Amino acid sequence: MTDIKSFGLTTIGQIAVNVHDLNRAVEFYSGKLGMKHLFTVPKMAFFDCGGINLMLGIPEREEFDHPSSVIYFNVDDIEQAHDALHSRGVHFEGTPHLIAKMETYDLWMAFFRDSENNLLALMSKAVR
Repeated sequence: MTDIKSFGLTTIGQIAVNVHDLNRAVEFYSGKLGMKHLFTVPKMAFFDCGGINLMLGIPEREEFDHPSSVIYFNVDDIEQAHDALHSRGVHFEGTPHLIAKMETYDLWMAFFRDSENNLLALMSKAVR
């Protein structure tokens, strides 16, 4: 049993992304991003994202209809990942670029849009 004072959230089980056209979004995430589609139910589709469920869902009410938070996908080789996704028709906001030189690695990112105009990103920690 966890002590109330020491309790803290540590694991994400699912991330929800709003979409307007579920079929188009499923095609984008499975076909263009190559993510593993788990299942689809009315108004929702689920993908495996390294053990975390990514749920694409049509907002139930107008108050819930907003862009998603930016999701940053870890990749080993950002240039290779960028080239692969770009060749599949993924629209990038720009090319991969250096964000910060850290003590032991360089942080690189490249931002892109999904089929519903949500902002997503590739993120790579290039070890020096």
